[in-house]
Amino acid sequence: MPDHLSQLANILPIGMTGSIVRTEGLVAAAGGFPAPIGALAMIQRQAGEDVEAEVIGFRDGHTLLYPLGEMNGVRPGSRVTLHRTSRIIGVGNELLGRVLDARGNWLDDLPQPVLSERVPLNRKPPPALNRPRVHQPLSTGVRAIDGLLTCGIGQRLGIFAGSGVGKSVLLGMMSKYTSADVNVIALIGERGREVNEFLERDLGPAGLARSVVVVATSDEPALVRVQAAMTATAIAEFFRDQGKSVLLIMDSLTRFAMAQREIGLAAGEPPTTKGYPPSVFAMLPRLVERAGRNEHGSITAFYSVLVEGDDTNEPVSDTVRGLLDGHVILSRRLAAQAHFPAIDVLGSISRLFTDITPPDQKAGAQVIRELLSAYREHEDLISIGAYRNGANPTVDMAIAMRDEVQKYLRQAVDDRSSVELSRAALVQLAQKCLASKKPTVQPGAQINPANIRKGAQPVG
Repeated sequence: MPDHLSQLANILPIGMTGSIVRTEGLVAAAGGFPAPIGALAMIQRQAGEDVEAEVIGFRDGHTLLYPLGEMNGVRPGSRVTLHRTSRIIGVGNELLGRVLDARGNWLDDLPQPVLSERVPLNRKPPPALNRPRVHQPLSTGVRAIDGLLTCGIGQRLGIFAGSGVGKSVLLGMMSKYTSADVNVIALIGERGREVNEFLERDLGPAGLARSVVVVATSDEPALVRVQAAMTATAIAEFFRDQGKSVLLIMDSLTRFAMAQREIGLAAGEPPTTKGYPPSVFAMLPRLVERAGRNEHGSITAFYSVLVEGDDTNEPVSDTVRGLLDGHVILSRRLAAQAHFPAIDVLGSISRLFTDITPPDQKAGAQVIRELLSAYREHEDLISIGAYRNGANPTVDMAIAMRDEVQKYLRQAVDDRSSVELSRAALVQLAQKCLASKKPTVQPGAQINPANIRKGAQPVG
């Protein structure tokens, strides 16, 4: 037998079988089945089709299998057969405009294309020294982000939000208006009702035409929800290796972590912080590090993070914030005031903002941030009428320009923007703010944020 055939026989040992010994909650234990971790097996059911399962660990000499479907009909002695030892998925340009599940099966009613290429679901991130620097901004179409929290091509940001503050609408705006070549959208743990709403209302036909949507709803097994994140990332890597600029949107990273928590606890891992086992905090960096630039193209990633009780310091949120290149905080308080998108600019940051923006945008952003901060610090006094005009020039300017600043930060769903438009409007707004203090501002004067405190006009 040729060498490569013998190697294939070792990798895929034909005829490896075992039998179910017992079940423990959502996990089945198989005897006489020495398959490696990560391998896929088929469990025979007394009625119905075989159910696919993944090897997640070993205990008491038995192999632990986590099913990817219903276990109804599985009994002691049910036959277990090795299906394959690695997970791969078919990819190709034919994926654009399609909706699929975590295993690559089509969920829409369109004809099934032939995908000739295969890629593994688990790939190593690009080597650190082979990653080009992020030096160009990516247009998301959201004015507050493009102007004050500019995202670079290949950057990874988190969108931290509680429930019901407009997260899905914001992600839909990005998908429709971004300057990226391809969108890869992973809907992990979503309610089944929300999937069609996102596709038809938030994404729309134009956005779907250049997108690949991977769906794993909340009723599916934890292993499927974890695999959906891997599938979406693998598809994004395929388009990146073709030299494209890819926007990867994952909603949400928290549900990915919660699904891995179920798997880890079922495999016997000890619960640590808030019940999360160590494998969760090991998988998060391995997943998010796969995004970014390489020598061919780029993956710009936005990961939504659900904050429990609006606490951005809970374990998953705190870990993710340290892994990503910035975070966008959505405020429930702003959403209650009908301020959409409900982005808390002062609580948000893009760590590459100063590297990818010109000086006039940096100066304009500093002006707006100082005015927002001054208003927030004195908001209680202002709201009860206790603030005396003239006591603080910066606060006076913040009050005078409050409506103009809010107008810039608010944006309707059908109001498309870009990095260039957002930058120009930001610089113009900052000039107008400074002009409200000194009406003798010369047209085209250079913004100097220090002039706010000094009460002087911009220097030309």
